[in-house]
Amino acid sequence: MSSDDTYLARSLGFLLGDVSRLVRQRFDARARELGLTRAQWRVLAQLRRREGITQTALADILEIEPITLVRHIDRLEAKGLIERRPDPTDRRARNLYLVDAARPLMDEMRVFSETTRREALQGISAANSEKLIDLLLQIKENMNALGAVRNPSGAEPTPPENLPSNRQTRSS
Repeated sequence: MSSDDTYLARSLGFLLGDVSRLVRQRFDARARELGLTRAQWRVLAQLRRREGITQTALADILEIEPITLVRHIDRLEAKGLIERRPDPTDRRARNLYLVDAARPLMDEMRVFSETTRREALQGISAANSEKLIDLLLQIKENMNALGAVRNPSGAEPTPPENLPSNRQTRSS
Protein backbone atom coordinates (compact mmCIF):
# COMPACT_ATOMS: atom_id res chain seq x y z
CA MET A 1 0.00 0.00 0.00
CA SER A 2 1.45 3.38 -1.00
CA SER A 3 1.77 6.23 1.45
CA ASP A 4 -1.06 8.02 -0.41
CA ASP A 5 -3.30 4.96 -0.01
CA THR A 6 -2.44 4.73 3.68
CA TYR A 7 -3.12 8.44 4.14
CA LEU A 8 -6.50 8.23 2.41
CA ALA A 9 -7.47 5.05 4.27
CA ARG A 10 -6.80 6.78 7.62
CA SER A 11 -7.85 10.33 6.68
CA LEU A 12 -10.62 11.49 9.00
CA GLY A 13 -12.52 13.31 6.25
CA PHE A 14 -12.35 10.47 3.74
CA LEU A 15 -13.11 7.87 6.39
CA LEU A 16 -16.14 9.76 7.70
CA GLY A 17 -17.34 10.27 4.14
CA ASP A 18 -16.92 6.60 3.25
CA VAL A 19 -18.61 5.33 6.41
CA SER A 20 -21.44 7.82 5.98
CA ARG A 21 -21.98 6.77 2.37
CA LEU A 22 -22.01 3.06 3.25
CA VAL A 23 -24.45 3.52 6.14
CA ARG A 24 -26.73 5.68 3.96
CA GLN A 25 -26.70 3.09 1.18
CA ARG A 26 -27.67 0.34 3.62
CA PHE A 27 -30.46 2.46 5.09
CA ASP A 28 -31.63 3.56 1.63
CA ALA A 29 -32.04 -0.05 0.51
CA ARG A 30 -34.44 -0.59 3.40
CA ALA A 31 -36.22 2.73 2.87
CA ARG A 32 -36.97 1.85 -0.75
CA GLU A 33 -39.04 -1.07 0.56
CA LEU A 34 -41.47 1.56 1.85
CA GLY A 35 -41.46 3.58 -1.37
CA LEU A 36 -39.58 6.62 -0.11
CA THR A 37 -36.35 8.28 -1.19
CA ARG A 38 -33.53 9.32 1.12
CA ALA A 39 -34.50 12.96 0.62
CA GLN A 40 -38.08 12.20 1.66
CA TRP A 41 -36.84 10.28 4.71
CA ARG A 42 -34.69 13.26 5.71
CA VAL A 43 -37.70 15.57 5.47
CA LEU A 44 -39.86 13.22 7.54
CA ALA A 45 -37.15 12.67 10.16
CA GLN A 46 -36.57 16.39 10.64
CA LEU A 47 -40.27 17.10 10.63
CA ARG A 48 -40.83 14.50 13.34
CA ARG A 49 -38.41 16.44 15.54
CA ARG A 50 -39.81 19.86 14.62
CA GLU A 51 -43.49 19.61 13.80
CA GLY A 52 -45.02 22.97 12.99
CA ILE A 53 -41.81 24.29 11.44
CA THR A 54 -42.05 26.56 8.42
CA GLN A 55 -40.93 25.35 5.01
CA THR A 56 -38.19 27.98 4.91
CA ALA A 57 -36.76 26.96 8.28
CA LEU A 58 -36.86 23.28 7.32
CA ALA A 59 -35.03 23.99 4.05
CA ASP A 60 -32.32 25.76 6.05
CA ILE A 61 -31.95 22.83 8.46
CA LEU A 62 -31.77 20.35 5.59
CA GLU A 63 -29.34 22.65 3.74
CA ILE A 64 -31.35 22.54 0.53
CA GLU A 65 -32.99 25.24 -1.54
CA PRO A 66 -36.62 26.02 -0.61
CA ILE A 67 -37.83 25.11 -4.11
CA THR A 68 -36.22 21.67 -3.76
CA LEU A 69 -37.95 21.17 -0.41
CA VAL A 70 -41.29 22.19 -1.92
CA ARG A 71 -41.02 19.32 -4.42
CA HIS A 72 -40.34 16.85 -1.60
CA ILE A 73 -43.22 18.25 0.43
CA ASP A 74 -45.56 18.04 -2.56
CA ARG A 75 -44.73 14.35 -2.99
CA LEU A 76 -45.05 13.57 0.72
CA GLU A 77 -48.33 15.44 0.88
CA ALA A 78 -49.61 13.50 -2.16
CA LYS A 79 -48.69 10.26 -0.32
CA GLY A 80 -50.79 11.44 2.63
CA LEU A 81 -47.84 11.68 5.04
CA ILE A 82 -47.65 15.40 5.79
CA GLU A 83 -49.84 18.44 5.64
CA ARG A 84 -49.33 22.16 5.31
CA ARG A 85 -51.24 24.48 7.61
CA PRO A 86 -51.37 28.26 7.61
CA ASP A 87 -49.05 29.92 10.09
CA PRO A 88 -51.20 31.75 12.65
CA THR A 89 -48.73 34.65 12.87
CA ASP A 90 -47.69 35.03 9.22
CA ARG A 91 -50.31 34.64 6.52
CA ARG A 92 -47.60 34.06 3.89
CA ALA A 93 -46.00 31.13 5.72
CA ARG A 94 -47.07 27.50 5.87
CA ASN A 95 -46.24 25.20 8.76
CA LEU A 96 -45.59 21.51 8.25
CA TYR A 97 -47.04 18.61 10.23
CA LEU A 98 -46.94 14.84 10.05
CA VAL A 99 -50.36 13.24 9.66
CA ASP A 100 -51.38 10.21 11.70
CA ALA A 101 -50.78 7.89 8.73
CA ALA A 102 -47.07 8.81 8.83
CA ARG A 103 -46.53 7.68 12.41
CA PRO A 104 -46.34 3.91 11.73
CA LEU A 105 -43.98 4.65 8.85
CA MET A 106 -41.79 6.70 11.18
CA ASP A 107 -41.73 3.77 13.62
CA GLU A 108 -40.54 1.51 10.78
CA MET A 109 -37.91 4.09 9.94
CA ARG A 110 -36.69 3.94 13.54
CA VAL A 111 -36.40 0.14 13.30
CA PHE A 112 -34.46 0.47 10.03
CA SER A 113 -32.16 2.99 11.66
CA GLU A 114 -31.53 0.81 14.72
CA THR A 115 -30.88 -2.25 12.53
CA THR A 116 -28.43 -0.33 10.37
CA ARG A 117 -26.68 1.00 13.47
CA ARG A 118 -26.34 -2.53 14.89
CA GLU A 119 -24.90 -3.75 11.58
CA ALA A 120 -22.45 -0.87 11.39
CA LEU A 121 -21.26 -1.39 14.96
CA GLN A 122 -21.06 -5.18 14.74
CA GLY A 123 -17.96 -6.48 16.52
CA ILE A 124 -17.59 -3.27 18.56
CA SER A 125 -18.40 -3.46 22.27
CA ALA A 126 -21.27 -1.42 23.67
CA ALA A 127 -18.81 0.70 25.64
CA ASN A 128 -16.70 1.40 22.54
CA SER A 129 -19.84 2.12 20.50
CA GLU A 130 -20.91 4.75 23.02
CA LYS A 131 -17.37 6.16 23.12
CA LEU A 132 -17.38 6.38 19.31
CA ILE A 133 -20.68 8.30 19.36
CA ASP A 134 -19.33 10.61 22.08
CA LEU A 135 -16.17 11.27 20.04
CA LEU A 136 -18.16 11.98 16.88
CA LEU A 137 -20.38 14.39 18.81
CA GLN A 138 -17.25 16.15 20.08
CA ILE A 139 -15.89 16.41 16.52
CA LYS A 140 -19.25 17.81 15.39
CA GLU A 141 -19.21 20.36 18.20
CA ASN A 142 -15.62 21.34 17.35
CA MET A 143 -16.45 21.82 13.68
CA ASN A 144 -19.60 23.80 14.44
CA ALA A 145 -17.56 26.09 16.69
CA LEU A 146 -14.93 26.61 13.99
CA GLY A 147 -17.02 26.82 10.85
CA ALA A 148 -19.10 29.64 9.49
CA VAL A 149 -22.86 29.30 9.55
CA ARG A 150 -24.40 28.70 6.13
CA ASN A 151 -26.63 31.61 5.17
CA PRO A 152 -29.36 30.70 2.64
CA SER A 153 -29.87 34.34 1.66
CA GLY A 154 -26.48 34.43 -0.03
CA ALA A 155 -25.08 36.93 2.46
CA GLU A 156 -21.58 36.45 3.83
CA PRO A 157 -21.34 33.63 6.38
CA THR A 158 -21.30 34.52 10.04
CA PRO A 159 -17.73 34.42 11.38
CA PRO A 160 -17.27 31.89 14.22
CA GLU A 161 -16.53 34.62 16.75
CA ASN A 162 -20.01 36.08 16.13
CA LEU A 163 -21.84 32.79 16.69
CA PRO A 164 -23.92 32.35 19.84
CA SER A 165 -22.11 30.03 22.23
CA ASN A 166 -25.22 27.96 22.94
CA ARG A 167 -26.04 27.35 19.29
CA GLN A 168 -27.82 24.04 18.72
CA THR A 169 -26.11 21.66 16.34
CA ARG A 170 -27.80 20.32 13.24
CA SER A 171 -28.51 16.65 12.78
CA SER A 172 -26.96 14.94 9.73
